[in-house]
Amino acid sequence: MPVYKKILVALDCSPVDETILEHVSALALPLGATLSLLHVVHSHTLEQERFLREQSVMTLDGYLARLQSKGVEARLIIRSGEPEREILQEIDENDYDLLAMALHGHGLAGRILFGSVSRTLREKVTLPLLLVKQDR
Repeated sequence: MPVYKKILVALDCSPVDETILEHVSALALPLGATLSLLHVVHSHTLEQERFLREQSVMTLDGYLARLQSKGVEARLIIRSGEPEREILQEIDENDYDLLAMALHGHGLAGRILFGSVSRTLREKVTLPLLLVKQDR
């Protein structure tokens, strides 16, 4: 069985983050794994970029503090651009053992209308992928 030491956790600073953070912290602690919390700021203007980055830093800092208080080693990564492309680039640039992310649970209409980061990543990543459905 593989031992995961470097886990990349893709987050979107929405309520579904709580679901994946619960799972990966339970996985990381006994394995002594490091979590890299990645958020990709996707914006269309410089003003929007600044606002979204500021908001995401506040949210991610809270996640980081909570994980560290549980004894989980974690770090933050914030990138800008298209989420799929930036997540794949982060994977290419580093030696991760696992990619973890939560699913939003869009229905058929939502998947068609909004597309799916997880669907794209499922097709393109070569490392193990942990997808967790949001608790309801």
